[in-house]
Amino acid sequence: MIISWNTTNACNLYCAHCYRDAGLKAADELSTAEGKKLLTEIAAAGFKIMIFSGGEPLTRPDIYELVLHAAQCGLRPVFGSNGTLLTAESAARLKEAGAVCIGISLDSLDEGKHDQLRGQKGSHEAAVRGMRHCRAAGLAFQVHTTVMGWNDHEVEKITDFAIEEGAAAHHIFFLVPTGRAADIEQETLRAEQYEDLLTRILRKQQQVKIELKPTCAPQFTRIAEQLGIKTRFTRGCLAGVAYCIIGPRGDVQPCAYLDIKLGNVREQPFTDIWRQSPVLAELRTQEFEGGCGVCAYKKICGGCRARAWYYHGSYMAEEPWCLYHDRKGY
Repeated sequence: MIISWNTTNACNLYCAHCYRDAGLKAADELSTAEGKKLLTEIAAAGFKIMIFSGGEPLTRPDIYELVLHAAQCGLRPVFGSNGTLLTAESAARLKEAGAVCIGISLDSLDEGKHDQLRGQKGSHEAAVRGMRHCRAAGLAFQVHTTVMGWNDHEVEKITDFAIEEGAAAHHIFFLVPTGRAADIEQETLRAEQYEDLLTRILRKQQQVKIELKPTCAPQFTRIAEQLGIKTRFTRGCLAGVAYCIIGPRGDVQPCAYLDIKLGNVREQPFTDIWRQSPVLAELRTQEFEGGCGVCAYKKICGGCRARAWYYHGSYMAEEPWCLYHDRKGY
């Protein structure tokens, strides 16, 4: 069970694909006390992995206090960060507070291309420097890459770079057109490109020791089974089943890219939202429409619910970029 909390909308970068449309701090974000209460409720609901994200979570002054509280609740605190604000001091403080891994974004080995996507010159250099600060502090880190049409050819090389820098994993995020990413929808990979890249990632996994994890491309579970490649992942899309996200002001969504408000933790205990939401109850039925509904792999894949919402207007519709159901003619 994994959960994300966008601890703030504030960010020092302005990334073209940001699902949160982050930049300025939002009015009335959850306070330290509210955050601690939320973390206690998250642990009580049975979640294990607590992702602190944003915006940029390191812009939040009380982040170390929140991480400590999460660890004390029995949660496993991890981060989704752009890495540019990581210093030797902050990496050491995060480790001391109980953080176990920092996800650092790196979208290209070409500094100019990475910096252009992230909206700031020098962000590539700063992200790599952040990785090295983590390594020096003994704080595990992993590389996060958002893959699009212009950088999909780089994925294996970024994996090699991650290994050279001492990363514990390389997670590859497939672009979902929501937030600012809707403005670059044309960069989204299509069905044949998905199939090709996911196959390449699974083949690469057989060659390297660090974990490679496609995210927001649930078809990888089906492809792994078809290729006879064993992974530790038993399900592709986790939205509403074993994952959800909480926004800076307490709004709960099924996933970061599925912008449907389920409730607000200021108005209703998180545990009640997680257990009683009609939207989550429907997602958990797996009674999907179209090809996803009759697919033999729906139990382990599930299709991307956020893409179904964007392209079809229904979070139960079929995954739009799946080559398998296209070939089956569903």
